[in-house]
Amino acid sequence: MDQVKVGKFIAVLRKEQGMTQEALGRKLGVTNKTVSRWETGRYMPDIELLLPLGEVLDVSVNELLAGKRLSDEQFRKQADENLVEAVRESCFTVEERKKFFRKKWRRDHLWLILVLMLVAALSTVYLIAHRMGAFVWVVPMLIVFWENNSMMSYVEGKVYGDPKPPKKEK
Repeated sequence: MDQVKVGKFIAVLRKEQGMTQEALGRKLGVTNKTVSRWETGRYMPDIELLLPLGEVLDVSVNELLAGKRLSDEQFRKQADENLVEAVRESCFTVEERKKFFRKKWRRDHLWLILVLMLVAALSTVYLIAHRMGAFVWVVPMLIVFWENNSMMSYVEGKVYGDPKPPKKEK
């Protein structure tokens, strides 16, 4: 989709309707600056605004995305092209999604990992200094890490189509 072409088309349609940017913005619940950004091609209208925008400007969403009025034959062809282009621009590969969620999981759990490592180190030093077994603190923490990792593997499997159901307790 050519944002500039779409923006120019929105401007032409708005002027045909005899509306100002402010009037169009009011009908759609956006500011006149937002309409200006669409018309200059800096931004595209949000997906939820495409249908109301088309209704106000008396064109189909397909024509909006094409940036021009379409005949019946062009309409069908352009609909397929718009759909393919929209899917291509909005989809991530499975590897990209895995990478994103792994990075997000690490970032979200970094503080927990650091705190648990600090507690484990301090507990181990304390227990060794008092001649007690370090397993009293380390083993429960390893269990927490193991369970958290198992849960993450299960969720990742469900999201990416490789489900490994958690072990059922007896």
